Amino acid sequence: MTKHFKSLMLATALGTAFAFSAQAEEPVRGGTLIHAMAQTPRHLNPAVQSGIATGAPGAQLFAAPLRYDEDWTPQPYLAESWEWSDDGLSMTLKLVEDAVFHDGEPIKSSDVAFSVKTIQENHPFKTMFGVVTSVDTPDEHTAVLNLSQPHPALLLAMSSQLMPIIPEHVYGDGQDPKTHPQNSENVVGSGPFKLVEFTRDQNIVLERFDDFFIEGRPYLDRIVYRIIKDASSRAIGAENGELHMLTFENTVRNIARMKENENLTVTDEGYAAIGPINWLAFNTGSDGPLADVKVRQAIAYAIDKEFILKAIMQGLSQEAKTGIHPGSPLYDDTVNAYELDLDKANALLDEAGYERGSDGTRFSLTIDHGNPTTKPQAEFTKASLSKVGIDVTVNSFVDFPTWAQKISNHNFDMTWDTVFNWGDPVIGVHRTYSSDNIKPGVIWSNTQQYSNPRVDELMDQAGQEIDPDKRAALYKEFQQILAEDLPVYWTNTLPYHTVYSNKVGNAPLGIWASSSPYDLVYLKEE
Repeated sequence: MTKHFKSLMLATALGTAFAFSAQAEEPVRGGTLIHAMAQTPRHLNPAVQSGIATGAPGAQLFAAPLRYDEDWTPQPYLAESWEWSDDGLSMTLKLVEDAVFHDGEPIKSSDVAFSVKTIQENHPFKTMFGVVTSVDTPDEHTAVLNLSQPHPALLLAMSSQLMPIIPEHVYGDGQDPKTHPQNSENVVGSGPFKLVEFTRDQNIVLERFDDFFIEGRPYLDRIVYRIIKDASSRAIGAENGELHMLTFENTVRNIARMKENENLTVTDEGYAAIGPINWLAFNTGSDGPLADVKVRQAIAYAIDKEFILKAIMQGLSQEAKTGIHPGSPLYDDTVNAYELDLDKANALLDEAGYERGSDGTRFSLTIDHGNPTTKPQAEFTKASLSKVGIDVTVNSFVDFPTWAQKISNHNFDMTWDTVFNWGDPVIGVHRTYSSDNIKPGVIWSNTQQYSNPRVDELMDQAGQEIDPDKRAALYKEFQQILAEDLPVYWTNTLPYHTVYSNKVGNAPLGIWASSSPYDLVYLKEE
């Protein structure tokens, strides 16, 4: 079967189900997309590095076995088909037969096995492939992932930036994959674009890979990522036409302003799998008041979530009632939302035995924030809790490492934080609530020191349940218990938005945002 014919079949199978906005016109070939980034990636290899900074260029440089449409449906990509075994303990991938790396070497099943092993040993998301015991390679285009237990998160883990297929003949040279020189220079990828230049804190330049395995793709000649750390500068660049696209924008005043520009499309579509949630975390393992669930519930009732949504977020964010993102099909919106109720808050504090003193104060707490975007929430929390007799001191940190060290070592009372779901609860949610994940020194683990045996049991069951309805029921109970125990008080999704010029076709509006491959993106005019 010829490459062209196979590519036509693949393109037909994918159709408009790719996670991109529908366009009526025929895509235009050529042109350079100017794309802003807010951060400099540590390097460009997503197999050993998480995060959206690496994910955006990484998804262009490396192909994953699967990709997802906007309805959470997996679609073929480097793997043209996949099949579960009857017992759910193995997954067979059939690779596109004529795919090659950027140096012309064929992409083989042995590269898939090597990539899985590299991710297992080096990536921080250990649950993605933790149950993969081995990868068989019966022929050069068939890879069989063997599992110790059923793993319903496996398909999502094989998409986007989470499972880049990297070349064994490059990274299997004995050097540490985390510090390999070809993570940043002379990158040999498997994706639709290849690296031309990576100048730290300035730009990343990619160009079309002409031997990409989907015939006629990508449409763009080049992508130039300009690293612009100042949010206002990015907004000005979009407004004056110097930039074609911004992603992961979350400065609400700039978003609101850009929405008024008729030459720009500003949308919050595309972040459901990233799953960013803002929340107020409690140190439940402390010896103080926060060890009492009634105190935590009282604090939630004392905070006006509507003020956060409408005033602080300016209506650009969604309410989040649980630790699962509201864009996920597993989200349960029936849990207690803790609407503002000062009478209930005061009653709960009285029941917990914390009566007001002569000055009206019940007790004192501290609240930390390490991200400037959560400072307004911290200040608002201080004002809110003063109304129910809780004296709050706000601690601001000048840099992320200082904040992270304090929080990860459980040296805090409360902190405002932003945490990502990363597609499936097994990957990005369990880590926050598992009693096995209370690990001093590790940020974005169970820093709340929360422990509930039933929650652990539900996560274990849901992490193995293949039946979607049964799995949803397990996560429903999981969310109901958490909403009662309240190790964190969830308030809203982070107001991530994609901003793109009207000149851009097929902007990345699926569940992975700019961590999606850009082979379908085009410019309507150069």
